Amino acid sequence: MVAGDHAERDAARLLVLGAGPAQLGLLAAARRHGRYGIAVDRDPAAPGFRYADRRAIVSTEDEAGIERLAAAERIDGIVAPGIDWPVAIAARVAERLALPHPVSPETGALSTSKLRQREAFAAAGVPQPDYVVCSGPDEAAAAAERLGYPCVVKAPDRQGQRGLTLVPDARRMSSAVEIALDASRSATLLVEQHVEGRELTVNGFSVDGRFRPLTVTDRVTAEPPAFGVALAHAWPSELVSEQIAAAIDAAAAAVAAVGIANGPSYTQVLVEDAGPRVGEVAARLGGGHDAELCRAVLGVDLNGLALAGALGWEIASQQLAPVAQAGGGCVRFLVAPMGELRRVSGLEEAYALDGIKGIRIYRKPGHRFGALLRGSDRAGAILAVGDSREEVLVQADRAAELIRFDVEPVETPLQRV
Repeated sequence: MVAGDHAERDAARLLVLGAGPAQLGLLAAARRHGRYGIAVDRDPAAPGFRYADRRAIVSTEDEAGIERLAAAERIDGIVAPGIDWPVAIAARVAERLALPHPVSPETGALSTSKLRQREAFAAAGVPQPDYVVCSGPDEAAAAAERLGYPCVVKAPDRQGQRGLTLVPDARRMSSAVEIALDASRSATLLVEQHVEGRELTVNGFSVDGRFRPLTVTDRVTAEPPAFGVALAHAWPSELVSEQIAAAIDAAAAAVAAVGIANGPSYTQVLVEDAGPRVGEVAARLGGGHDAELCRAVLGVDLNGLALAGALGWEIASQQLAPVAQAGGGCVRFLVAPMGELRRVSGLEEAYALDGIKGIRIYRKPGHRFGALLRGSDRAGAILAVGDSREEVLVQADRAAELIRFDVEPVETPLQRV
């Protein structure tokens, strides 16, 4: 990485793939750092557009459209925070336009395929759940019998719980296979061993092949049918130091296995009595305001580091060193009742509580909330910091109780039957 002078930095033009909830933190950081941000999203109402200097209604999966826009805007860098598939697109576009980028197209492709990750982990000896690649219901049923119930069925190339099901018994396998294949881009699916234990998120940053762990958080998840949907990220983890160290080692091995030598990484680790197993790794910032939590509890500007990495600027080791440490912190997600949003109230009262550092509301009036099934169904998030983990979780819950989503019930076809 090569550092630019002040004039180059002030004029830097950055293309951000996505303007949804998962990109809010980075887009806000780009404005805070004085970068010229161009955001793309297919949703004209995407909440991150308010932080962008320019917006483009382009799908984050439209690679040709993104490349044309990047060339026309004469950008200096491209970044895909918070969501998986655009990571590979950003890497390929950067290479074709001779732009700096923290990861190669090969690493981008590996980090966006759960199947290719599993293969890379196996080759490198990274601990992971047992898995079987399947193409239909018969193969999936046989795999589940071998791995045991409950098991996990997933599309190998989606995120955000799309195509993901926890299957408790053989009776549910057929519908799970249908859901996974419907979401899959490759007409295949994965059947995986369900690992009982604590879910951790290891947020890190790599510079020239050196992995630096930052926040390690407990991932508090919803019950099925919202399997895998995070309701909170709590720091520090409740696990003992030896378990946390083992999870960090597993995350570092996963990062190396997919070739993330520079830039942010987000690794989900499942910790059971026998040790950690890597669920997945991504060459990007976490999509649940992980970078904002890192800045709040450690004083490390992970969003700013991701901006610098996307522009090819030098990153000094001291930028990765914690300069502050709170006793506890959390991101607590908000879930709205089903129906059409009329208004949101109680924000001022929630902000007034001690330790509440930020509240993000994802949707505007008129949005229709359905049942909580995926991460994209969440309504917002609260960032809280305090003297202890327990204190901030209590304060975040109190703030959530004060925030009211007033909705108008919407009749569905099922209700009319």
